[in-house]
Amino acid sequence: MLLVEKIGGTAMSRFGELLDTLVIGDREPKDYYGRIFVVSAYANVTNWLLEHKKTGEPGVYQVFAAEGKYREALQALLSKLKDINAGFKGVGLDTARADEFIQDRIRHTSKYLDSMAHVLSSGYVERASILLAAREMLASVGESHSAFNSALIMNARGINAACVDLSGFFDDEPLTIDQRIVKSLSGIDFSKTLPVVTGYAKGTEGIMREFDRGYSEVTFSKIAVAVKADEAVIHKEFHLLSADPVIVGEENAVIVGQTNYDVADQLADVGMEAIHPKAAKPIETAGIALRVKDAFDHKHPGTLITKAWTGTKARVEMISGSEKMALIDVHDPSMVGAVGFDFGVMRIFSELGVSYVMKATNANSISLVIWERDRTPGLMERLRAEYEVVATADVAIVCVIGSNIAIPGVLEKAVRVLAENSINVICVSQSMRQVNMQFVIERKDYRGAVKALNQRLCLE
Repeated sequence: MLLVEKIGGTAMSRFGELLDTLVIGDREPKDYYGRIFVVSAYANVTNWLLEHKKTGEPGVYQVFAAEGKYREALQALLSKLKDINAGFKGVGLDTARADEFIQDRIRHTSKYLDSMAHVLSSGYVERASILLAAREMLASVGESHSAFNSALIMNARGINAACVDLSGFFDDEPLTIDQRIVKSLSGIDFSKTLPVVTGYAKGTEGIMREFDRGYSEVTFSKIAVAVKADEAVIHKEFHLLSADPVIVGEENAVIVGQTNYDVADQLADVGMEAIHPKAAKPIETAGIALRVKDAFDHKHPGTLITKAWTGTKARVEMISGSEKMALIDVHDPSMVGAVGFDFGVMRIFSELGVSYVMKATNANSISLVIWERDRTPGLMERLRAEYEVVATADVAIVCVIGSNIAIPGVLEKAVRVLAENSINVICVSQSMRQVNMQFVIERKDYRGAVKALNQRLCLE
């Protein structure tokens, strides 16, 4: 078999542990191969390069965009990256070579940014395009760093590993991402060489332009399709579980084991990604199975995701959702019997780039659940200018998900569990496919709802 395996940033930061389990384990030397590793940057490195994903704390990119002291920021970054290198010395990293590599990459990055700053100061070019190019270039540094180090470590342990840097850092070839992947991997004998490939891939279309921080899974997906992988594997720092173990406790979260891409899409819609939905589609279309595993529980088969699989017996597989939602309710008496009334609401959403997670309607009201971050003053002003009553509230959404829950009684039981725990359902939605029952509840009830539903629907 040929496997394409992605390793996330948190797992990469513990690469010494992975080397003795995931990479080598109890394999015979001949069995090291037939695998392609696609690696993310080490934990926090992309935050330092761009900005912190959760707090917004500026990284080098934000400093550069604000016309700040980006050279100093790069030097501070270099010091942190060398500290990471030093941490891998005990597992076989040649730190002198690793330091030389990242020093050279940072030096050239500084020169590129100098040139971009000069062009920006001319006022002759569109600022947004130059800044996007800077963002792409900076993002690539993290994956180049981790891929180079990992290949060095593997070679020191007797594995014939090859660093495949898709960043295109030193070339000007106008290749698409797919073309660069095919060119970079051509000529490699996967039966004798273990490629370690950067999660960032340079292409004329700009991978961050569409996917931003989700780009490494897109690269992983494209590689799996390009080499016609037998299976695509994502190694995370946890299994795909029935519910968030932070909420329900690890002892009360069960491994899903097997599900389908439809279920994976439902998870992604509420921010609980098994895989980025735009990365999932190419491998799903190509008929490639996806396996999600805990990188530090390598002997467990994890969860297999395929296109056509449906549970042989009715079972709720996951309880998911989010507390970071907003409910917008549009009420207008003229809606009754009006054909296409909600088209006007959708037009406003489309023009402002807002996507909804759930929609419920009755004779004269439309209730939509969106991400709290998308509830901007501009959106509310547009809606209130056109409709009689527009109300909003901070809410949570909790979802009961499974590949085979289209049977009588599951919805009734879920509602009863919520009622028994004094949790009021504000809105509810379920489509004809019946893979996801969505309940809108008050935020204060979210964690209690997840615990109760997981206990009664997934564990009993």
